[in-house]
Formats: sequence, C-alpha cells, structure tokens
Amino acid sequence: MFINYLTVAWRNLLKHRLFTLLNLTGLSTGLACTLLICLWITDEWRMDRFHENGPRLYTVMESKPHAKGLLTTMESPAQLADVLKQEMPEVEASVVSTPRGWFPGFTVTAAGKHLKSEGLFAGKDFFDIFSYPLLMGDKKQVLADNNGIVISESMALRLFGTVNNITGRQLDWQVDVFKRPAVVAGVFKDVPGISSLQFDFILPFSAFKSLMRIGDNLEPGGPFVTWLLLKEGITVPAFNAKLTRFMQDRTGAKARTSFVAPYADNYLYGTYENWHQAGGRITYVKLFGLIGLFIVFIAAVNFMNLATARANIRMKEVGVRKTLGASRWALIKQFLGESLLLSVLSLLLAILMVWLLLGPFNLITGKRLQLEFSLPLAALFTGITLFTGLLAGSYPAFFLSAFKPVLVLKGKMVNSVSGLWARKGLVVFQFSLSVVLIVAVMVVEHQLAYIRDRNLGYQKDHVVYFNAEGKVPEHMDAFLAAVREIPGVVTASSMVGSVFGEASQPINWERQGRTENILFRPFQTGEGMLETLGIQLKEGTGFSGNYAADTSRIIFNEAAIAAMGLEQPVGKTILFGNARREIVGVVKDFNFQSLHSRVQPLFFIIEPRGGTVMLKISAGMEQDVLKRLEGFYRAYNPGYVLESHFLDEDYQALYTAEKRVGTLAGYAAALTIVISCLGVFGLAAFTAETRRREIGIRKVLGAKTAQLTLLLSKDLLRAVSLAIGIGLPLAWLMMHRWLDQFAYRSHFGWEILAMAGGATFAVTFLTVGVQTVRASLRNPVEALKAE
Repeated sequence: MFINYLTVAWRNLLKHRLFTLLNLTGLSTGLACTLLICLWITDEWRMDRFHENGPRLYTVMESKPHAKGLLTTMESPAQLADVLKQEMPEVEASVVSTPRGWFPGFTVTAAGKHLKSEGLFAGKDFFDIFSYPLLMGDKKQVLADNNGIVISESMALRLFGTVNNITGRQLDWQVDVFKRPAVVAGVFKDVPGISSLQFDFILPFSAFKSLMRIGDNLEPGGPFVTWLLLKEGITVPAFNAKLTRFMQDRTGAKARTSFVAPYADNYLYGTYENWHQAGGRITYVKLFGLIGLFIVFIAAVNFMNLATARANIRMKEVGVRKTLGASRWALIKQFLGESLLLSVLSLLLAILMVWLLLGPFNLITGKRLQLEFSLPLAALFTGITLFTGLLAGSYPAFFLSAFKPVLVLKGKMVNSVSGLWARKGLVVFQFSLSVVLIVAVMVVEHQLAYIRDRNLGYQKDHVVYFNAEGKVPEHMDAFLAAVREIPGVVTASSMVGSVFGEASQPINWERQGRTENILFRPFQTGEGMLETLGIQLKEGTGFSGNYAADTSRIIFNEAAIAAMGLEQPVGKTILFGNARREIVGVVKDFNFQSLHSRVQPLFFIIEPRGGTVMLKISAGMEQDVLKRLEGFYRAYNPGYVLESHFLDEDYQALYTAEKRVGTLAGYAAALTIVISCLGVFGLAAFTAETRRREIGIRKVLGAKTAQLTLLLSKDLLRAVSLAIGIGLPLAWLMMHRWLDQFAYRSHFGWEILAMAGGATFAVTFLTVGVQTVRASLRNPVEALKAE
C-alpha cells in the first residue's frame, strides 16, 4: 500500500507540473532562506561561548552619571584587575587588557618581513582564563616577561615559515610612537571565528604600564577592560553589591555603580540604558528568527492554498477510493505522504540553494559560515522538513478526505466557510508581514542616506590616513613636510589613534566648591589637524605652531565647555594631570562618533609624534596622489608597504550592522512578497475553479472580461487592502522605536508608508489580475458542457 501511495503521489506531481513547480519554488525558497537564517543565528548564539570557564567568566562594568541618565561602559582603571584579585576572595583570577581597536594598527617585523596586524596588551593570566589553546609555551608564564610576545599560528608561519622551535626568536613591534624588541614566548592556535575578540598577538600588560608610566592609584574610570574569573558558587547579585561598595570606598566616586556581566553575553546583550540591560545584537537575532519562522509558515500556507485550489481535480479520485472502501485515515495518510514527499524534495533543493548561496550570504553578513554535517544541524533540518510537510499537508488532507462520495461523484464541490475565512486570514497575515518588511527596508535605507549626507561638523571626504611605521614616527616633522610637497596634497598632520576611537580620559574639574570627574575623548594631534579635518573654531586662536608653547595649551569643544559649566573659557587655565594648561580655543561640536550618540566632550592637545598620518587631498586627484605617495613611502621607508584608508569609508563602517540588517531585511521582504504572491495566485486559481460555471454563464449572458476580472479579484484585493491597513501602523511603531536608538535621525513621514502600501497593492493586483484575466478569457462552452 505504501508503494501504491508513493506511486500515486509521484504521478500527481508529474501530471500537474505547474502546481508542482509553484510548490517546489515556494517551499524550497522558504526553507533555504530559513536554513540560512538558522545558520546565522546559530553562529551568533555560539559567539564567545566556547571558553571552558565561560559560566564563571565576567566583564567588569561601570555606570556613571551622564547628560541623560546613566552611561554604562566596560571601561575600568588599569590597576583594578590586580586589586580585585588581591582584596576580594570571590575572585579566582583576573585580567586587564587594552580595548580592541584602541591602537590603529601594529607593525611586527622579523627576518626582514613587516606584517600589519592587530594586537592587545593583556595581563599574565589571559591564557589561563580564556580558552585560546597554546601550541608552544606555558599559559601561566608566556605573559610574565615584559619583553615577551605570544603570536598566532598564522603569524608564526608568515614570519618564520614554521610554528616549531620558534620560542626565543627575536622580532620588533611598533605602534604609534612606540617601537620595541620582543622575544617569542609562545604560539597560540588561530582565534576562531566565533570569538568576538580577534587578535594576532598578545603583549604583556606590564610592558604597557611601563611604557605609559601608569601608576598604582585606583582612579575612577579608565579606558581599559577588566575580566574576572569568579570562584564556584559565587552569587553574582551579592558580589555586585560588594563590588560597588568597594569601588565607591576606594575611589570616592559615590555616584558610580560597578557590577559584572557574563562575558559570553557581551556580544549579544551589549546595550545598556540607565544601568539596565536594554538589548543589543540579540534584538536582530530575535527579529530574523521570527522572520525565518514566518517565511516557513508562509511557504506552508501557500502549499495549502495551492493544494486546495486543485482540490476539485482530485475530488473524483477521492470519491472512487472511498466507494471502493478506502477509509478516511488511509486518504489522510496518502495526502500527508504526498506533502512530505514534496517537502523532502524541497529540502534537497533548499540544501542545494544554501550551498550555492552561502558565499554571497557570508559576504553580506561578514561571517564565515559553512554547511557541514552535524547531528544538531541534521536534527534541525529534519524537524523543519517534517513540520513544514505536516503543516502544509494537514489542511488539504483533512479537507479532501472529508468529502462525501455521492456528492463528489456528482461533481459537486464542497465549500467550507471557515476554510475560506482561514485562507483569507492567512493572506492578511502574509501581506501584513510583507508590508512591515518593506517599510523597514525603506526606513533603514533612508536613515543610512541621512547618515551619509549629514554635515558632521568636519570634512571627512578626500581625507586619507595611514599608520606611521619604520623611521616615520622618529622624523614626523620632516616626513609631513615632504608629504605636503606632493602635488594634490592640501595639508597633512598626525594624531594618536584614530578619529573614531572610543578611548576616554577622566579629568577632575572643580565647580561650585566640589570636584567633578568628567570623561573626555582625547585628540592628541600634531600641527594642522584642525585644518586637515576642516574643524571650525568657535572662539580663540587655536594652536600657534610653536611646539614648546603649545604643549601647555588645550582646546575643548562646545560640549566640553557646557559640561564643565565654563563661561568665557578662552584664556583660563585648568589642571590637566599634574600640570596646568591654558584654554586657547573652543571648536564647534562635530560628530566624531556614530550618530547613535550625541556629541561628547573632547579636547585637543599637541602630540608631535602621533602614530597616524592624515592628509587632505584635492578633489579628483585621489588616485594620482596615492600613487605618488606610495612611491615616496617606499623610498622613504624601505621594506615597508603603504596601506592607506579613506576616512569617509571608516565612517560608513560605523554602521555596518545597520547596513547588514537593511540588506537582509530587503532580501527577506522580497522573498516574503514572492512567496505571498504565490499564495495569492493559488487563491485566485481556487476562486476561478470553484466559480468556473458561474463565469461561463455570465459570459454567455454578455459579461465583459473587465467585469469578470473585478468580480474574481475583489475579495482577494480587499484582504490585501486590510493587510496593508494592519501592516502600516505596525511598521510605523516598530521603525520609530528603531530610529529612537539614533541621537540624530531622519524624518519618517507618510510618504514612505504610502509608497510601501502602494507597491504591495500593485504587485498583488498584477499577480491576481494575471490569473483572473486568464480565467475570464476561457471559452464558456468548456465550463458549461459538464452540465
């Protein structure tokens, strides 16, 4: 009997090729999209969860007063890790590190090879608490020596051609104004892609403290990251309360709250508002997980609609089988078997599609996903297939098997009012989701265009920067003078770090008899940086160009002056570190961070040996200048290769997450529209089949094609209009919430809603119109001859 069911199912699929093709297209496309989303969600969820000490590994966080509530960051003092390990018995181990990306880039040199790479300064217990396996070296000792360095497997191969017996080998590292020799103390396996912390080498944090002359005082705030490994059985809320009291007593900063957050949660749950966790990337994970479920559900619904549309074709088959003794359960099994067969075929086609699309999908998401067999993945795919097959085949199976043989053999179609409302309800659901996604895509693109075109208060276009290497930092003045002579270079300067860096520096400021600790973004630059970036002075004269005099001067932005509560600041002096500096100017506010945040307080001080060279190029001469610059750099710095970057490209990179979400939402919206239109096509076909005799009679009586088209399509168009009416308010609410995360946002008006609703209605009308016009053009004799 099973072979018979399978044979009948296969013949039906071949006989009705159009419906089979539509079903395969809808199901396989929906499954492929869902499987890609599942791969992406699985990779996101696995991020940072591979560490053996993961359940006990925490990041120290701090909440401090801000202009609008509390600002929560993971910044902490350099000495905090050692102090907590010594004085809090709950802490088993601790590590301090420089933030990732704090330095613009390292250059590592060995055996005449120069590699540009990314590195960290970290405490000696780094490899003890994190699961980055060492191929060579003792994890408790590799970061104990100030002169040591631990490199990755791939870096060892690039520098020395091997990973064997290289401990003790010499190399040099250089970043900004620092250039130091080091000895290879160990080699670690390359950092996996599921680690949010990516690096090529680790240097001892003790070496960083020595270079920067960092003392042992525990001041509040600081740009460093502290990780703790808590002992077994520690209650985190109680520890957080104790940590807050400890920090307030030691620093005197009573307005600040310290706590720890699970390290593995930082990637997905990294957004805080007024001390409380308020989302992060988990929002996008939930969103696309929901979209994946909706797409599978919509694909299954379309199968039901298409199967129902051709139900009358199989009515006589059902009647004959029931007359010959087939039970309803046997018919149910037959139809569910057909549905499962189609689902399996769709799954195989979906896997092929995923395999073909994985490369482009990785480019869009920035991932390194692979389609590899694993038991969880196989179980997931099997579960999705069974769910889709059973759900898709359930309605036609129970609907067709319930027909009475007498009515069926007489050719009378059994209509279900509840089934009709269910199908229309599903159409409303499908297109409501489609409308929401279309509006989301349009709003995201509109906001990104606003970000791209907004006046940030400085000139980022035609500005090129690169890291100073070799002998450039030691002869920065002479190098910049030579660069300015290159035709097409308007001006050039240098700075420490990058424009979009996240580092902050606390400054104590006395106001009305009390001391306030304010975090500033430091800009340590050479002469001419204000002119290079086109930053405008609001008042004052700026730096004079005399390094000896300028080292005792400082420039603030408007936000800094407002935060300090200063009036007529030019000419006044402040205590900066252990010395006093004169305020010589105030620059207008400019967005040196993403538009998610309002302009923060910052200051400019002179640092003639910055590690980043920045130059302004005349418009239209970029390629010519870069070609000349590369030749000059090779001659000036033999053995080094210039790697330059455009500042405006870095600015756009601040919104990578939004761009990826917009792209993925665009594809999801297009896919949802296509699959939904397949469902509408199925309902239109169903309507045409059930009313074909009515259409024949109306045509005989003189009805026009346009009248019949309107008659057949009006119910579906009403359902789609209702979907648009439901989807647009939902989209308006959701996208306003998304835009609220930007301090500076584009205008979201009715025109976007109108365009989304109009596009949805137009596509639907075209889809329904094709089917209804085709039905209305049939010869009425074909419909009436059965009577």
